[in-house]
Amino acid sequence: MRTSIIAIFAFLFIFQLQAQELNFTVTINSDRARTQERDIFEQMKSSFEQFLNGRSWTDDQFEPLERIKGNLLITINNMPRVGLFEATVQVQAVRPIYGASYETLLFNFVDRNWTFEFVESQPMEFNRYSHLNNITSLLAYYAYIVLGVDYDSFALEGGEPYFEIANNIVSNAQQSGRPGWNQNPSDRRNRYWLIDELYSSQTTRGVREAIYLYHRMGMDLLTNDREKAYQNILEALKKLEEVNRVQPSSILTITFMDAKSDELGKVLQNAPDSIQAEAKDILLKIDPNNAQKYQDILKG
Repeated sequence: MRTSIIAIFAFLFIFQLQAQELNFTVTINSDRARTQERDIFEQMKSSFEQFLNGRSWTDDQFEPLERIKGNLLITINNMPRVGLFEATVQVQAVRPIYGASYETLLFNFVDRNWTFEFVESQPMEFNRYSHLNNITSLLAYYAYIVLGVDYDSFALEGGEPYFEIANNIVSNAQQSGRPGWNQNPSDRRNRYWLIDELYSSQTTRGVREAIYLYHRMGMDLLTNDREKAYQNILEALKKLEEVNRVQPSSILTITFMDAKSDELGKVLQNAPDSIQAEAKDILLKIDPNNAQKYQDILKG
């Protein structure tokens, strides 16, 4: 009987591990925090990682090797009082490329306006239907954003259910009055505008199409059908150009390029001259800040 019970618990434990979707590393830079209690940041790191990695965010089954790898880089900018923190958060996630050992940077976003309270042994409670605190709302929000972008990269608009949940988290968190959750015209690079462009706006839907074309129909095909892969990568850039024409400085276009600017030049180096030339023209329009990078790499 005891053996049977142990076997059941072992099965449930394995099932739980397989159901977990994220494999995130949390790094906390606390150099600016004026406190001698440095252990609090180790607890913070452990709690945040357990929250992100220790639960199931979807109904799908993920094998351990399929879990989405990422980094959460938290810089503590200020500590106005004990237990209250002001921070910048950089969220990064990677995606494996089919038939290669290479991983592409899928998502790269900097959130510059996060305030939260954290005390020793604080429970990480979350309810997707209400705002409980500014830690779990933010962590869950980015968990669903990363899941949505990852699913979009495998199927056209496949991330829709997860963007819907992220949108609900924003709606619930607006009552808190904390920065980053509200429609602030002077701060277009915040949580509100990110999910607005991913989920609500029809103007920026082309960026989500570009995510699918670039990854599933482009990068994943490079080892088997290079000609088609390069053509689809070019089509992805054309989608970005269309969005940029209608909505210049779209947060979603900027976020895409923040993840891909280094990679694009290297990938396109081996593309046919005609595709390379057309791609460079588009890149110079939508990502002028990296113009020199594209000029140097895509000389031909």
